[in-house]
Amino acid sequence: MNAARILVVEDDRIVARDIQQQLARMGHVVVGTSASGEDAIRLAGRHQPDLVLMDIRLEGEMDGIEAARRIRDTHRIPIVFLTAYANDETVRRASLTEPFGYLLKPFEEPQMRTVIQMALYKHASDAKLRMSERRYATTLASIRDGVILCDGDGRIGFMNRAAETMTGWTAAEAAGLPLATVFVAVDEETQEPLEDFAALALRSGPLAPPERLSRLLPREAPAGTAGAVVPGVVLPGVVVEERCSAVIDDRGQVAGAILVFSDLTQRRQIAEALRRAEADLAHIGRLTMMGELAAAIAHEVNQPLMAVVTNAGTCLQHLSKAKPDLGKTRAVVERIVRDAQRAGDVVRSIHALARRTPADPGWVDMSALIADTLALVRAELRRARIRVETDLIQGPPWVHGDRVQLQQLVLNLVMNAIEAMAAPETDDRRLRITTDAEEDRIRVRVEDSGVGIAEADAETLFRALYTTKPDGLGMGLSISRSIVELHGGRLTAEPAVPRGSVFEFVLPVKPVKPGRE
Repeated sequence: MNAARILVVEDDRIVARDIQQQLARMGHVVVGTSASGEDAIRLAGRHQPDLVLMDIRLEGEMDGIEAARRIRDTHRIPIVFLTAYANDETVRRASLTEPFGYLLKPFEEPQMRTVIQMALYKHASDAKLRMSERRYATTLASIRDGVILCDGDGRIGFMNRAAETMTGWTAAEAAGLPLATVFVAVDEETQEPLEDFAALALRSGPLAPPERLSRLLPREAPAGTAGAVVPGVVLPGVVVEERCSAVIDDRGQVAGAILVFSDLTQRRQIAEALRRAEADLAHIGRLTMMGELAAAIAHEVNQPLMAVVTNAGTCLQHLSKAKPDLGKTRAVVERIVRDAQRAGDVVRSIHALARRTPADPGWVDMSALIADTLALVRAELRRARIRVETDLIQGPPWVHGDRVQLQQLVLNLVMNAIEAMAAPETDDRRLRITTDAEEDRIRVRVEDSGVGIAEADAETLFRALYTTKPDGLGMGLSISRSIVELHGGRLTAEPAVPRGSVFEFVLPVKPVKPGRE
């Protein structure tokens, strides 16, 4: 048995000395003795003993029962009565102080040992229970959901602060009232009165009734409002989600019910705000896509339109002569028609690219396509004094895809290389394009000797609207990667050695060109 610090309150000095000796033999420590109730209260406050052994008849005006009540109320110290008085009235009054033991004199030492041990054990258990209850009450008070605890008759025994706020009742006002008086709920849709949820839980026992949505009417709602359904008129109050379970005791019997309810007002406001934000984001996404599409069309159509303007100017020069050379003029007009058709093809290609579908799929010879594309920009290559080197495989394999889109891909990479070598300090201006077949894919490599790129920018270059050129739109490489990915391939960039940049794309192929589809 653990040693305890004990206060002895006994008006008989001889009995008090005997009790001290017995306690010492048991291993306990007597922190003080007193013969009066007033002095006992003072000593209990000073020493804070673990236990008080209290006689009922004491010196002075205050008896042991009153002293025990004050010590219990002020200090929560357990009391054990050691007295010779056991009439009904004395026992009744003593019981009101909730003593931890009652031992009649004369008693033997083993009896006192047992009573003290049981009192100390019960006090420790009660302290743990009180701490558990405080934690339980603090936890329930701090949560945002409303919590109401009812007894087996459906009467309220506990409400947390959230429940007080939502119902308009304080816990003190609601204590002992039927749940249906405090928690008045109607169906959210029909506004018809709903059965007391706690009553449902009490009837269901261990099987908790399903959650339900309801409208909790405010306390100040007019009498008879519940059930007074007026078409088109929504009753006051808040929409709540109710969850209710029965409380089962140690014997498996239903001892009560606990109702937990959440105010859905804020949750629904957040959901509506999220829905609006998603709609706004989708709208912005559509606007962004339209902007990128417009920028892509402007970027891709610029080259054929410039060719149309140039050829139109040449055509006017021919026609302004006294004797126009109609043969040359016809050839120039045919180039204008061809470039205009190419502009239209580019627009259709970009539109199809935005829809993530090839506009006119077929089988494409990449080496022949590269040669045709270089022919389109022969004038730009000549003006920039760029030397072109090619190493292209002939014949199969073939790429299945949109010829216009693939030509735009090659044209973007070639024009990008031409612009990279436009700086005056670039002496050796060289463009090298190679193709290489590898089983079920073809690799195309476009290398220039221009200003080059940093390794850190190798991925950033492909972002839409990103550009390092003063007058650039930042769409060419973004479109190029989209075309490659649409055709099931991969486009990468890296610095060249000793200078320049390398753009390489890989596309899936077929070894033999299929028949006409």
